[in-house]
Amino acid sequence: MIDTARAGRYATVAIVLHWLIALLIMLQISLAWRMGGKPTPESFAVFQLHKSIGITVLLLSLIRLGWRLVNPPPPEPLGLKRWERVLSRAVHWGFYVIMIGMPLTGWLTVSASRIEIPTLLYGVVHWPSLPGIADLAPAAKKTAHLIGERGHGLLALGIYALFALHVGGALKHQLFDRDTPVLPRIAPGAVPGRWWEPRLLVIVLALVGAAAFGKLVQPPRPAMGPPPVAPAPAAPPSVAEPPEPATAAAPPPAPEAPPSTVPVAWKVSPGSSLTFTTSWGGDAVQGRFDSWQADILFSPEALDRSKVSVSIDMASGRTGDAQRDASLPASDWFDSAAHRQAVFTAKTFQKAGAERYVAHGTLTLRGVTRPVDLAFRLKIVGDRAQMSGDASLDRLAFGVGQGEFEAVDQVPAKVGVHVELTARRDKR
Repeated sequence: MIDTARAGRYATVAIVLHWLIALLIMLQISLAWRMGGKPTPESFAVFQLHKSIGITVLLLSLIRLGWRLVNPPPPEPLGLKRWERVLSRAVHWGFYVIMIGMPLTGWLTVSASRIEIPTLLYGVVHWPSLPGIADLAPAAKKTAHLIGERGHGLLALGIYALFALHVGGALKHQLFDRDTPVLPRIAPGAVPGRWWEPRLLVIVLALVGAAAFGKLVQPPRPAMGPPPVAPAPAAPPSVAEPPEPATAAAPPPAPEAPPSTVPVAWKVSPGSSLTFTTSWGGDAVQGRFDSWQADILFSPEALDRSKVSVSIDMASGRTGDAQRDASLPASDWFDSAAHRQAVFTAKTFQKAGAERYVAHGTLTLRGVTRPVDLAFRLKIVGDRAQMSGDASLDRLAFGVGQGEFEAVDQVPAKVGVHVELTARRDKR
């Protein structure tokens, strides 16, 4: 325990924690003013920073409270009136309620949110949901979300009132009641009664700077596309048939397989990709599915008997941002818990030009089946086929994008789908 009574001021640890938390709260207020309105990529990034700073304030406030309980503050000035002492203690303990209550209610709101976005402190450290909240029944979870949201809003209003009382009281005793000095207890060296007190000026500039930083800071926006798919590995040279020396004559090209009048089974090679494109707030977003399978029975000479079936694991969607990607399987988007697989099937094919075709099929997504046309280009050389295809989907027709994302002002209804595929004849 540190003796602060004779010092007449708070201990250094308490002073540092006081001003650090004050600056972070001012920063939080400034960030909060930027979080309203439409869910843009910028507001998403600001919200993630707001969550990180909120948890930081919670941890620092708990440390500050523990320090205060072990190290009592210095006695208040003797000249304080009784009502001033009562009000001072009420404001101080009110700040503890808000400094701890606001992060907790925010944490509850995020934990019970229908859009399950994880919390990564400063984009690095995973912060879990409140224990037990994620497992609540939907109705209870909705109630918990409402409690957290309403509580967070009420405490936000309370902080303005406490801030006005706290600052007003400090200025009153610094500028008008010099016989009851308050500022020197938390800003050592301040001279009571001095209007142009340098420490007071530093405090004002620091708070204004924190607010300005919250207004101007541009936290890293979510990535707009996942890393590219690794290309298919090159086949290693055969041990039994080593490559010919460079001086040897090149062997004649292998003859192309004759056109097949029956559909041919094809096996998709590694390095093939299934991607989608959309936009968010005018910025292009690219995504892909890391887990999908295709059963292909196709021949240009047997279009009437060809068929394709593609099964997509909707929980494998990736767009390059871990926090945003964690929300894609939620019920507002792919709802992969209830509808893990999306399936595209096609049995009708139309030739549209040299090496160009259109597959007329259906896509089942989120339990909804709609017709989808896939235009593709196909080149077959020997036992190897290369295919590139595109389709356009209306996400709203499948119920993808619920709640605030049903509106198309930020995320359009049309989503482009692109498949880049290499396959070999399945000779089994």
